[in-house]
Amino acid sequence: MQVDSQFVSAVPVLASLDIERSLAFFCTHLAFECVHAEPGGYGIVSRGPVEIHFWACADRRIAENTGCRIEVRDIESLFAKCLAAGIVHPNAALTSKPWNAREFAILDPDGNCVTFFEWDDA
Repeated sequence: MQVDSQFVSAVPVLASLDIERSLAFFCTHLAFECVHAEPGGYGIVSRGPVEIHFWACADRRIAENTGCRIEVRDIESLFAKCLAAGIVHPNAALTSKPWNAREFAILDPDGNCVTFFEWDDA
């Protein structure tokens, strides 16, 4: 197969039962900035090169079965802040993984699981 295109980035799109609440959560707890807010429709937050989009969804089960992974630097500091905010996933504290990464996860208000990771050699 001939490949002519280059992939540049990926942007997760998470389900949200309340767009404004989702945006506020990521801005308040994770220092994202609100880029776009369309209540009941669509929302976007960003922090540096990372963007997360949200689409309005009425079924919490969808959000509870959705997630994304975000690579970070200084994971210990981020973990401490998330722990203090009480948003760390109850089964996903900071641990070293066999694929050479340290990671932990949070749950947003709708149940989306966001995993933060740092490569051990970073």
